[in-house]
Amino acid sequence: MEFLLTFLFDPFMGKPVWIWLLFISIVIALLIFDLGVLNKKDHEIGVKESLVLSAFYIGIAVLYGGWVWWYLGAEPGVQYFTGFALEKALALDNVFVISMIFSYFAIPRLYQHRVLFWGILGVIILRGIMIGLGAALVSEWSWVMYIFGAFLLFTGVKMLFAKDEEQSLEGNKLIAFLRRHMRVSDEIHGHSFFVKKADPVTGKVVRYATPLFLALITVELADVVFAVDSVPAIFAITTDPFIVYTSNIFAILGLRALYFALAAMVHRFHYLKYALALVLVFIGGKIFWNQFFGKADPAISLAVTLILLTGGVLYSLYRTKRDALNSIAAD
Repeated sequence: MEFLLTFLFDPFMGKPVWIWLLFISIVIALLIFDLGVLNKKDHEIGVKESLVLSAFYIGIAVLYGGWVWWYLGAEPGVQYFTGFALEKALALDNVFVISMIFSYFAIPRLYQHRVLFWGILGVIILRGIMIGLGAALVSEWSWVMYIFGAFLLFTGVKMLFAKDEEQSLEGNKLIAFLRRHMRVSDEIHGHSFFVKKADPVTGKVVRYATPLFLALITVELADVVFAVDSVPAIFAITTDPFIVYTSNIFAILGLRALYFALAAMVHRFHYLKYALALVLVFIGGKIFWNQFFGKADPAISLAVTLILLTGGVLYSLYRTKRDALNSIAAD
């Protein structure tokens, strides 16, 4: 018993082990509830169900943030909510990419949730590795924060002035590599990631990957690419690995639930990317401010982030609606 208590209260990456175990238990319970209860059978998730499920996940995330605020203090609480809002917004671009991946592989809506569910398991592990690595680098060499700041400033400015280009997975080298080195079925086989079928040359029954599996791998790697922006951004908010990781995972859990509602209207958030760009510039600049002039009030980061993102969403909805009305009037 004494050994168990000692273990539970031993520090791991700055927090007692029991706090980490509590968070992991909540995430596991949510995933079991999602797949084992809500989506035990394959079905198409409509906009209403998507919004209700997303509201549920956001509610859990807010309650958890309230507990962080109460137990760890106001500053970690503000940092958690700032990181949550930031990751939620940055991940909106991921919705467009996931939609493009599903369209490219012709994944029916009936099976898209299965890909997203198993994809989140990979995200939990990959984000943990990236955040752990980032925390180790920052702890060992504080000047790494300057690199994060410069990267965020560069990325933000690049987003502000980047031209809109049609994206496509045609000719994607990763997909071509996977098809060259794996047996891949041309057709969907229900919700299976792998299927056994006869080799057309040898006649032997062998295992084939289905398009569902290729979509899963592509979604996972897309998330790694997006994490290159989001992980440095949240380290600019706080270097506490616990706050960074928990806010990241809760935001991603909720966004996957919201995917089916957002995918149908992602075009309405076209101008949000400019707000995101300004957020990245602000956070990148905040890193240098903190290093030269002292730590800024975390509440300022939360307020500026929320104002910019809310403004980006409202302006996007206004402009896209106005453009649509003008187009109808012109016809």
